[in-house]
Amino acid sequence: MTTIARRPRRLRTTPAIRRLVAETRVHPAQLVLPVFVADGLSEPNPISSLPGVVQHTLDSVRAEANAAVSAGIGGIVLFGVPEPDDKDATGSAAYAADGILNRAIAALRAEVGDDLPIIADTCLDEFTDHGHCGVLDADGRVDNDATVELYVRQAVSQAEAGAHFVSPSGMMDGQVAAIRAGLDVAGHSDVGILAYAVKYASAFYGPFREAVGSSLVGDRRTYQQDSANRREGRLEAALDELEGADLLMVKPASHYLDVLADVAAWSRIPVAAYQVSGEYAMIAAAAERGWIDRQATLTEAVTCIVRAGADIVLTYAALELAGWLK
Repeated sequence: MTTIARRPRRLRTTPAIRRLVAETRVHPAQLVLPVFVADGLSEPNPISSLPGVVQHTLDSVRAEANAAVSAGIGGIVLFGVPEPDDKDATGSAAYAADGILNRAIAALRAEVGDDLPIIADTCLDEFTDHGHCGVLDADGRVDNDATVELYVRQAVSQAEAGAHFVSPSGMMDGQVAAIRAGLDVAGHSDVGILAYAVKYASAFYGPFREAVGSSLVGDRRTYQQDSANRREGRLEAALDELEGADLLMVKPASHYLDVLADVAAWSRIPVAAYQVSGEYAMIAAAAERGWIDRQATLTEAVTCIVRAGADIVLTYAALELAGWLK
């Protein structure tokens, strides 16, 4: 074998050399931690389908935010879990000042200030008694325009509670433009929008639905994207960027790396990707059984998401990864 032919292998001989020549590097500041805050809890409640993840109380989520600051991760995204009796047809607890999500936003802003970007989930699905992401019309279909009006109301309430970013995730047409206008009119022009620009109607969301106590019967295929479609992802991202999004997101991440790469290659603004509950849970469950190595597999998965083009990765393993990456 010639000396030239051995060149790639010479760059793999030790961990230090592999680290020296690595093309992709993941930093804790690129990671965002999704957390669930549930109303009516006296202590954190483990989520069976998401090993290592809990529904937080207002007290425990403060501790989690402080841990995130200490770990140097990039941000935290909050999902609210109301009590069942607080759900209704329009998800009114989502935009109520005393709703669990807005109380959690305010608690974290008071706790960590500007040391940790606080991203609020801007959607109604956790708060509706039917489990859909918006208001239903007389035929049981999601009413796009009526839903967008409520997203604006929710986004403004989240900004008033102290969110640094709102993150519309319902895939309603025109949602980003309407929210940007609503925030600006309300005096919150500094609050950014992380747009769930490319969100597929995925089977990988199952554990998340347990985490938020979803009431959904059926599916969301009429307003979320079809997993068979690739070009459509770039179109959706382009529309959200034109409407004023500050950050774009592709969801899920690991099984949509082609779409992520397309969006990242085109986008003029930062691109995030969400390692969703099912993607994380598969790794966690297999690791619990000793079939794979948790640290190695999570690190590899997130590195591949960044390699595909993500500037930011939402992952339930953010705190662990931050420790492993140091």
